[in-house]
Amino acid sequence: MDSLLSVFVPLHREGYKFVGAFAVATILLYLMEVPFLPPLGVILTLWCAYFFRDPDRVTPTKEGLIISPADGVVQSVGPAVPPAELEMGDEERVRISIFMNVFDVHVNRIPADGQIVRQVYTPGKYLNAALDKASEENERHAILMKTASGKEIAFVQIAGLVARRILCWVEDGQTVKAGERFGLIRFGSRVDIYLPKGVSSLVCVGQRAVAGETVLGNEKSREGDREGEIR
Repeated sequence: MDSLLSVFVPLHREGYKFVGAFAVATILLYLMEVPFLPPLGVILTLWCAYFFRDPDRVTPTKEGLIISPADGVVQSVGPAVPPAELEMGDEERVRISIFMNVFDVHVNRIPADGQIVRQVYTPGKYLNAALDKASEENERHAILMKTASGKEIAFVQIAGLVARRILCWVEDGQTVKAGERFGLIRFGSRVDIYLPKGVSSLVCVGQRAVAGETVLGNEKSREGDREGEIR
């Protein structure tokens, strides 16, 4: 049973209608005997199911840890001012940007234990999410929360070139735990996370992050920002 579950990952409920639509379209193509298109429909249906997969994750529970909210490659790590709509001031904090391609898991997860303070949706463009200016110009959903220790942390779902829908299920005042699912972005996108003041990044540019598992920072650590190299 465990081996089967490792191969057949559950789908998120948001994906049922899309997988169903692709499957119905594929069946119609077969019935219409359209040459070459039915196999393409099968491929697209399987890809859609793969895109909406929602695997369980093992989240570290040590106090003070900040966990990755998204699967993907760490695109950038550096100082940046949090989104103005969250009213966190003009002081720079360490921002970690995680880029999700269309083959990554797109279910997003809460980065730390705490409480949701404020969330703001901002309409915008659909530039390539890998571009730095996407943080300011693209459609986004920004969330401010306070960790269990009372520190502020922000994370932002950013639409990309292909993404056309940001979903977020948390509410202001809601108590949350690290690793819990809070949203999803369709199809290909980016998540920025702004660490609390004085907290350094424990990941490097180019490193692959796993939502709900990879430790991005530690409120209790005195270590500086990490550096890495390809080997």
